[in-house]
Amino acid sequence: MAFWRGNCLLCPIPGLRTTQKPRVGGASECVRTAKPRGVLNSWQRRGSGHCLLMGGGQDGEQMAPRTILVVEDDPDIAQLVHLHLRDTGYDVDVAQDGPAGLQQALVKSYDLIILDLMLPGMDGLELCRKLRASSKYSLVLMVTAKSTELDRVLGLEVGADDYLTKPFSILELLARVKALFRRMEALRAQAPLGKSLTIRVGDLVIEVDKRKVQLRGRPIELTAKEFDLLLQFAQHPGQVYTRAKLLDDVWGYSHEGYEHTVNSHINRLRAKIEDDSSRPRYILTVWGVGYSFSEEWSER
Repeated sequence: MAFWRGNCLLCPIPGLRTTQKPRVGGASECVRTAKPRGVLNSWQRRGSGHCLLMGGGQDGEQMAPRTILVVEDDPDIAQLVHLHLRDTGYDVDVAQDGPAGLQQALVKSYDLIILDLMLPGMDGLELCRKLRASSKYSLVLMVTAKSTELDRVLGLEVGADDYLTKPFSILELLARVKALFRRMEALRAQAPLGKSLTIRVGDLVIEVDKRKVQLRGRPIELTAKEFDLLLQFAQHPGQVYTRAKLLDDVWGYSHEGYEHTVNSHINRLRAKIEDDSSRPRYILTVWGVGYSFSEEWSER
């Protein structure tokens, strides 16, 4: 799980070295790992308040810490990710191969699983498939060194909620984690406790609290992010969204260069809910701007 683009400006860690991490088929992956110096000293971890990167994992609320499982086979990288997530306020466990990660995820309930794509014993795609086939649900952040859109879409197709391409900074990792949790809490808050919220738009039935979708009575299997995207559109028919706005509202962050994430999700969502994705009835393209949900369904 290579995540460093050089030393963090807020918390420079001396002694980083570049190593080659063997991969399947003889390929190698250049990663940054720390020399075996043990746990970072107190100045590196805390300093004058700057080294608690993105501090406040619970956003200031007094509640049990959210739980995260990191599945990463490189022990140095796993230790660094564990350290920063823990210092941000999360309860973190680590597994170093696919089978161990699956066993831990099925035994203990986690709010989020940070899952490396390339793992010994069972790769991240297969592990994610098995997680989504189980009765337990955890957010999944897929981490991959592969940068092609096909590889990223494969991860999303098997149920990952978001992906992060290597190399990336620890700040970006923490921002993605917090964005996933913020979005999850926002969706939970939309439906009043004890009440069922259902949106009917054309032939679609969206059960918000159950996170289920039906098309003409037939269940539609959506990933968590596809559901979030459809719900955002269905709740605001006629509103035009730019890709950057959708990233901010649905993903919880907006970074230049990630607009293709929206395109991939729109295409996959259309393929599942439209009779003809080339002539959509629900999610319309507003040329030169972005997308909108057809106003035909504004009276629901």
